[in-house]
Amino acid sequence: MKKILLLSFLGISASAFAQTEALKLKVSAKADALEQKVISWRRDFHEHPELGNQEKRTAEIVAKHLQSLGMEVKTGVAKTGVVAILKGGKPGPVVALRADIDGLPVVERVNLPFTSKVKAQFNGQEVGVMHACGHDTHTAILMGVAELLASMKNDLKGTVKFIFQPAEEGPPFGEEGGAELMIKEGVMENPKVDAVFGLHINSQTEVGKITYRPGGTMAAVNDMKITVKGVQAHGAYPWSSVDPIVVSAQIINALQTIVSRNLNVTENAGVVTIGSIHGGVRSNIIPEQVEMMGTVRNLSKEDEQMFIERIKTIVTKTAEAAGATAEVKIPFSVHYPVTYNDPALTVRMLPTLQAVAGAENILLRPAVTGAEDFSFYQEKAPGLFIFLGGMPKGQDPLKAPSHHTPDFFIDESGFTLGVKALADLAIDYLNKGK
Repeated sequence: MKKILLLSFLGISASAFAQTEALKLKVSAKADALEQKVISWRRDFHEHPELGNQEKRTAEIVAKHLQSLGMEVKTGVAKTGVVAILKGGKPGPVVALRADIDGLPVVERVNLPFTSKVKAQFNGQEVGVMHACGHDTHTAILMGVAELLASMKNDLKGTVKFIFQPAEEGPPFGEEGGAELMIKEGVMENPKVDAVFGLHINSQTEVGKITYRPGGTMAAVNDMKITVKGVQAHGAYPWSSVDPIVVSAQIINALQTIVSRNLNVTENAGVVTIGSIHGGVRSNIIPEQVEMMGTVRNLSKEDEQMFIERIKTIVTKTAEAAGATAEVKIPFSVHYPVTYNDPALTVRMLPTLQAVAGAENILLRPAVTGAEDFSFYQEKAPGLFIFLGGMPKGQDPLKAPSHHTPDFFIDESGFTLGVKALADLAIDYLNKGK
């Protein structure tokens, strides 16, 4: 009786609730049946990884699978992306589900039957290629979700758009790519997306668990280039120079005061890192110019803007105080917004995640200063990005190999939970309406 009253209060009829629950039982059974298929896809992609904007083989496999399911499929989106539309049997909103498909220039060190031996060209160099961030997992899981939902499309109240995105790790230098280019090419329109969901495997979260965070969950990223110009002189006579190396050192130290003195660290984290510095050709010449490259990370738009303004002021004024000049280009070549989980959508979908994994396995996570271009989709529609456990049970997270490393490893037993989670998020959103 209490459940009926609660459903009535929420505007959900008992029959509609029963239909949804029956549908989700079907999802669970079908996801279990698809487990080996998803694992097989993942192993194939893992053995044959492709770098950003080069994912032709991966895209072809994905497209053929989606076409076999009777979907409307578009290929060549943002160079190598694939987008498919599944129209449900009943009218309703539009949900987008996204997976990234690219690998990384990393030589694999894990001894597996399907270890990657692939080599490719990356920015003019021959490199090893590896799915060292789990995008092979994301692709296989979403292929499983597509097959599952297509088998029950007549029961869906709305439309599901499947987005298989290239170049999440960034396109080759000088090229466009990734989520930003997909959006430019209209992936969030025709039909217009009402909500977007995505997941990321995590090698340091135990299998069977899902983590999430409302609001800023992954950082905005801006890269920067700083050019400091001084006056060249003999190294024995520094008073004849305006030394850009000394000025650069002062700038590097001063930039760290943004985090320690300008950022409210009780609310959000932030990072300013100088990762590259070049100046001079020999020990006894003070050079005329120094170039530095760095990255900036923030967890809110307000902090991001504050950091940019402070960086520009510190760089130019520190140089001016020393008699030098300095120029800042920020962003220089890369900008991702904050990966921002819409708070209302997160609250709305949390019961779905708790039902599929068990409330004890849905954990609130701290924000991280890594970045994800899923954030571009969240600027166009409310979005929720979750993290799926991929670490073997009982392993110490501090000892588990991290992402983007040669020893990165994922336990395949967690894939079915990912299929169920994405499928149930789509079904529950569609059935509840906008």
